[in-house]
Amino acid sequence: MSDIRIDCNFDSGNIEVLSIDGASAKLAIRKDHQSDFKQWFHFRVSGAAGRELELKICGLAGSAYPLGWPDYQCRVSEDREYWAAAPTTCAMDEDDGCITVRYAPSSDIAWFAYFAPYSMERHHDLVAECAASEGVSYRRLGETLDGQPLDYLSFGEGEKQVWLYARQHPGETQAEWWMEGMLELMTDPASSVARELRKRCTFHVVPNCNPDGSRRGHLRTNACGANLNREWDEPSAEKSPEVLAIRNRMDETGVDFAMDVHGDEAIPAVFVAGYEGIPDLTEEHLGRFTRYRGILERRTPDFQTAKGYPVSKPGTANLSMSTTQVAHRFGATAMTLEMPYKDNDDAPDPEQNWSPERCKQLGADCMGALLEFLDDA
Repeated sequence: MSDIRIDCNFDSGNIEVLSIDGASAKLAIRKDHQSDFKQWFHFRVSGAAGRELELKICGLAGSAYPLGWPDYQCRVSEDREYWAAAPTTCAMDEDDGCITVRYAPSSDIAWFAYFAPYSMERHHDLVAECAASEGVSYRRLGETLDGQPLDYLSFGEGEKQVWLYARQHPGETQAEWWMEGMLELMTDPASSVARELRKRCTFHVVPNCNPDGSRRGHLRTNACGANLNREWDEPSAEKSPEVLAIRNRMDETGVDFAMDVHGDEAIPAVFVAGYEGIPDLTEEHLGRFTRYRGILERRTPDFQTAKGYPVSKPGTANLSMSTTQVAHRFGATAMTLEMPYKDNDDAPDPEQNWSPERCKQLGADCMGALLEFLDDA
């Protein structure tokens, strides 16, 4: 039988074909441009209808997060709408670290990805739909190194300045699925939660902070290899124009509450990271973060507080990161929201694992928690 064909020359595509033999292939992940980060993959397989594919992605010991591969399940779709978990095994002692994906497509084309992709076309659809919604203003906040627009949406008339931004790390597509769910709620005229939040707050939203990395198929960096979430203390037009534009706008508006939305490769849970290590932290300031975290944990079974990142010691915060910089610079209640690539072990879904649908629901849940947080203030 003929060999399958594998390609990735499309928006967010990333794979290197090492060899193909019938319905089996040996593959590798391409590094981010001008960077050693590699973890994101997204490719298409054709010519496999009725055959079981065996796809080996190798060289993973040198990936950005080797601990992300054990117990991970590749995502697969035949219609690019519904993404399921494909049976995946991990052998870090084989081929310099390897996962093997087995899947028998019913049609002649199937797409495989590290997580369900969020294309730039879908991003533009989301921005256009929101910009046409009543009460929403659009602004081209800046331009990326590849010449793409940095899209910014604002709405609401309240005094509290709320900043929500996602995909500083472009391969963390969970973040823009979260944005879609949040924006669907906040632009819904029938939602009493949205109406009340818009009355009390002014929202500033950047659905995708890193369009260049998104289109290029990067995991973590922009067009010149900069990790945007390490640029917040000294952003520059030459290296990190995205962060420079966002932080400049924050300086104009002020920030009371901020959520930076991400995905985590290794931890099979949803959690938030805070700003415990910033200089001059007060008990009242930190108490606002812990109070919001507690509200979200009570409101949704998808969120928990037992798993997460180590807490920084007092005065040791990395101020080049968004959450710590924003908390320190503005005295804001700021946090980094992390969602898994693996399944959510506290509420598993064998069919899809953690999914776009659950990202979207979490976006809505976070807004409900924000309203309760404001009620308790």
